[in-house]
Amino acid sequence: MSAGTAIGMVSASLRSLLVGEMRLAPAMDVTVLAPDEPGGGRRINLFLYKITENPYLKNQDWALRPGTTDQLLDAPLSLYLFYLLTPYAPNDPLSGNVTAHQSVGEAMRVFHENPVVPRTYLDPGLLDARERLQIAIAPLDHEELSRIWSTFAQPFRLSVLYQVSTVQLDRLPGAARPLPKRVRRVGIPDVRAPLSPPEVTAMSPAAGRAGSVLTFTGTHLAGWLADVRLGGEPVGAAVPLSGDAFTVTLAAGLKAGFYEVRVDVSHLFRRTFVFEVTP
Repeated sequence: MSAGTAIGMVSASLRSLLVGEMRLAPAMDVTVLAPDEPGGGRRINLFLYKITENPYLKNQDWALRPGTTDQLLDAPLSLYLFYLLTPYAPNDPLSGNVTAHQSVGEAMRVFHENPVVPRTYLDPGLLDARERLQIAIAPLDHEELSRIWSTFAQPFRLSVLYQVSTVQLDRLPGAARPLPKRVRRVGIPDVRAPLSPPEVTAMSPAAGRAGSVLTFTGTHLAGWLADVRLGGEPVGAAVPLSGDAFTVTLAAGLKAGFYEVRVDVSHLFRRTFVFEVTP
């Protein structure tokens, strides 16, 4: 389960992943700050700039409250988190932003090689979460990116947008309700005519000359109608079945080659075989 503080736990987990896996010399700090907050001149910064609800998990059904067998909880709040990954490094008089470019590339490598945050870097509060934390590059919206930087009155810096999903915030234990009693027995069912669906299990031969007779065998075929097509062309239409075997005759002018033989028994069973017409 994930508490209401899970969003902060996710940010801490991403920071731990970068700190533990980046291979820069000397090591670079990883901060979780807004773009206008001071944090040192050489660092990688994660800024959570947007949170949206996961529309696909919004209408999940109820689930058992973790650790119980008779308490139900409504679906948790499922979220997407969007982070701005930004490198900070002093500019070199000759190479300019090369150091920043190297650090952002290293951070991107870490996220690419760990698309699911490993358990070793997860905050302890997320170890029992139902959903895994998945990291993916988000589509770059230039207008949105421009608004972010203009909001903080900071000059634009090279940044990469990442989406982290799915973060679920569980309801409080007090919102649980008891599991309704199940109906254990209502009368005694009596089914006098059970349905045994038809099934075609084999076709023979698998190869032969044009004009060959194909024999189909199966179970529970009596009383149904069979339609057989060879290469999309009908060779037997509405063939009444009186037993568990029936035959159709192929056209005499077929060219040599492989053909698909499709059998349909009263729209209750369909199967495709392959027949080779030999010279």
